[in-house]
Amino acid sequence: MRVTATAVSLNVDDVPASSAFLTRHFGFREEMSADGFASLTRDDVGMNVALLRRGLPTLPADQRDVHAAGLILAFVVDDLEGELARLQDEGVAITMPLTVEEWGERAFQVRDPNGVIVQLVDWGRTPLTPATR
Repeated sequence: MRVTATAVSLNVDDVPASSAFLTRHFGFREEMSADGFASLTRDDVGMNVALLRRGLPTLPADQRDVHAAGLILAFVVDDLEGELARLQDEGVAITMPLTVEEWGERAFQVRDPNGVIVQLVDWGRTPLTPATR
């Protein structure tokens, strides 16, 4: 198998609201859109975020009404504290404060207008050693 691209597809109630949130606060741009659909991309990331309106008849019946619950859309960033300050300045509510895990991961979370969790993370600057795994 040769993977040529990566995308995450999220079912939401209000596609334009999630699209605007990711565009405004996280630098994505709409690459494609139609009624009930948007595909977002960034030039510096090798993935797309596809947004599908819940209930679309093009989705299989067992997926149509499922919401993107339980999913965390995580972005690894270079300047976690700077991104936290920027988002706070932009009025985005921080729903999980900056947290440091024992294995070195540092992260905070926000939610988009549809309740999708967006996490910004720094996985630490030093790899875990066998003693700390």
